[in-house]
Amino acid sequence: MGLTQPNLVMSFLRFSKKGASQSLLHQLKYKNKPEIGVELGRLYGNVLRENGFGSNWDQIIPVPLHPLKQRKRGYNQSEQFAKGLSEALDVPVILSLIRVQFTETQTRKSRIERIENVAEVFDVDPQNEVHGKRLLLVDDVMTTGATLITCANVLLEKGSKVVDLAVIAAGKNQ
Repeated sequence: MGLTQPNLVMSFLRFSKKGASQSLLHQLKYKNKPEIGVELGRLYGNVLRENGFGSNWDQIIPVPLHPLKQRKRGYNQSEQFAKGLSEALDVPVILSLIRVQFTETQTRKSRIERIENVAEVFDVDPQNEVHGKRLLLVDDVMTTGATLITCANVLLEKGSKVVDLAVIAAGKNQ
């Protein structure tokens, strides 16, 4: 709270260690199962549409991976989630955010270390206009929210009208 100005913050699942959500995310990120992200996006998109959120956004924007990490994995798990949301909501996925710096994994960092680790890492691709747009920013998991906060602030600084946040899973304190 107070680190960014999102309109809505939403999560499809609750993240729990050794639970189903962790297993799904592990399969999605590390076991070459991009279809899990697409299906979870479709399911969540249907829930959002059925609950009156079908026309809230102009664009869906996934949090980008660094190109080296994406090349190694073969895909961006957040983009896969965005694709499923796009199918269900009929809202285009636009790759407006770019990662301008490589960062090490956040998994073993404190909240402060995570915020510092992603400061000044993202920018908006000048070919993809976000000014005046209502955006749904999506990621796979939210623990401290550091990555989403940083990305949302970049989009808001570039003139986005609204930035809402959605993740596949969020920790119990989010």
